[in-house]
Amino acid sequence: MLTPPACDAGSLSRHAQPPPPSRERYPRSRIVVSPGGETVQTADGRELVLRDIGPDDVTAVQRCFGRLSPQDVRRRFMHAMSELPMPMAQRLCRIDPAVEAAYVLMDQTVKPAELRGVGRIFVDEASNSAEFSVLVEREWTRIGLGALLMQRLVDECRRRGLGELWGYVLMENRPMLQLCKELGFVATMLPGEGGTAQIRLTL
Repeated sequence: MLTPPACDAGSLSRHAQPPPPSRERYPRSRIVVSPGGETVQTADGRELVLRDIGPDDVTAVQRCFGRLSPQDVRRRFMHAMSELPMPMAQRLCRIDPAVEAAYVLMDQTVKPAELRGVGRIFVDEASNSAEFSVLVEREWTRIGLGALLMQRLVDECRRRGLGELWGYVLMENRPMLQLCKELGFVATMLPGEGGTAQIRLTL
């Protein structure tokens, strides 16, 4: 696909002042290794467990989807969805580790435990690259969890020896565009889809 010259995600609006880097806006979460995963202690005192996704997470994934706003759904799935069908939820939780990785942030202070964020990659072996997606529940944003998940995905891609990590981001999702810019991604507008950018990071 032919694309126009890459544009800087943080300067897509000439008149918008870019926010400070996420490391200045959101203090880094503290991570402690525990038997069930990694305990993430956020700067505002909340606690989550970061671990691999698993088949038992299906209902938690569906409950998380039910708490998303229509805007959040469109940003994550790139189109409107009123519900997350069971087959899709099962597919999201039963990954093929040879070509996929997915990490969840679980809130175990409530029963049943709730999923507050998820990041995943899908590997394209032919191009030695991976597509990513990241979602953090709205009430848990702005405390650095998106950056935590993105960095974990970048590290996983490098561990696998992949050459590139890429994804699609709606232009309205400026926090994600800014975060990806800070991580070194380059944004390119998609021809015929003025509201969507493809972002790429060479590993």
